[in-house]
Amino acid sequence: MGRIDRGGINEVVIATNFTVEGEATALYQTKLLKLKGVKITRLAHGIPLGSDIEFVDAATVQWALQGRNEL
Repeated sequence: MGRIDRGGINEVVIATNFTVEGEATALYQTKLLKLKGVKITRLAHGIPLGSDIEFVDAATVQWALQGRNEL
């Protein structure tokens, strides 16, 4: 947090695994960073390019739906 406190940081990209532990870490970091007033974003996640949708689990489909973009 020292670098953020010194200024000049406009955005922090959270890049943790999409596991229970990774989600908990991302939530913890987000709570701390929001107090600092910086923009917080997260890497995109969802169905991998080139994968067969038949073999994608329900949680991955849910994340992909939440992050969908209009065409």
